[in-house]
Amino acid sequence: MRKILTRGALLFLAAPAALAQQVPATEAAVPPQVEDRASGYCDFVRGVADAEAELELAPDVFASFGVVNAGDAGGDPNAIPLGEPTPRVTAGVAYDFVGLYRGRTLRKRAEAECRRQRVISTLEAAVRQGNGLGEEAALEARARVLRDALPRAEELVTALRNDLREGRTTLEELNAVQVRLDNLRALATNTALARERLAARPRFPEGQRLDAMMEELRAADDAVESYAGGLRRARAWRLSLRGGYDKLIDVDQELPLFGQLTLSYNLGHLWQGSANARAREGRRRAMVEEVVGVPQRISELVAELRALQRTEEGRLREVSTLVTDLEGQLREVEALQTREIRRFRDYLLLELTRLRAEQAYLRAHVDSLNTFLGAATP
Repeated sequence: MRKILTRGALLFLAAPAALAQQVPATEAAVPPQVEDRASGYCDFVRGVADAEAELELAPDVFASFGVVNAGDAGGDPNAIPLGEPTPRVTAGVAYDFVGLYRGRTLRKRAEAECRRQRVISTLEAAVRQGNGLGEEAALEARARVLRDALPRAEELVTALRNDLREGRTTLEELNAVQVRLDNLRALATNTALARERLAARPRFPEGQRLDAMMEELRAADDAVESYAGGLRRARAWRLSLRGGYDKLIDVDQELPLFGQLTLSYNLGHLWQGSANARAREGRRRAMVEEVVGVPQRISELVAELRALQRTEEGRLREVSTLVTDLEGQLREVEALQTREIRRFRDYLLLELTRLRAEQAYLRAHVDSLNTFLGAATP
């Protein structure tokens, strides 16, 4: 019987440790391109939980030495004391089986706190990006168009300089094309600077929706409170097993061992349920009502991004119309070979390059905003 109890206790003790090792593996992995800014906090809460759980999961070892009246120690209330105090040695092990639940819950609460902090870090990154959220892909699209088009624009200006030396063009025509080329170069430079500025800020994972992240935050915070409430309820119960060695010196004892199983219950548990429910509901409301909290800042950011989304969609329609119009004009003048027409074609090419870069920027920006805001991509 003693071996069965020992094996059972060891299995209970081993179970929480195995579960704790499995929990992190089931969490949603942080995308590799996004820095995990909650790893330090997760190590902290897990370390605290492990330190507290070890005390809950492990048994207590106790020992005492003193003197007792040997007559009373015999267990007969009518026994007459022997008159001389008898030394007594007691040693043993005590284990509270409710500690299994408390230890496991402590580790689960730590994982919920880690999960909540990861979501908060991700949402803080979105707040830090501000209205630049989703602009990274747009800037990359613009830079790609300019990178492909600038070499040809340079060739046009070089050809015009050669024509100017040979008297086949005017200085005014060269200056007009040169100004447009300088505008494209400035646009490329500003795009590169904007990409570097965004790269220095915390990144928000691509493909994530802000509303889904907010739901994840509320779920994680509610899980933290749920586990905290479970720990409060568990304090009302105690199921302890005590056993060990109990020896009265100079008194004959057939078997100087003892064992005791104790179940205790605190009646305050009867009124805990409503208090825990109020605490949980109050925590939910507090998250929504907090003026400077992450939910409020995300709500403001979403409103700002929706306004920007509508503006960018309008600009995209306008720019797309201009691109279509200029492409049609370019096809018409390509067949004409007069010098004046060729100069007009050069102007069209440079202006069309600028508009195509802007179109690529707007299209990628609108797609990114649709993803972050949860709207369907048209």
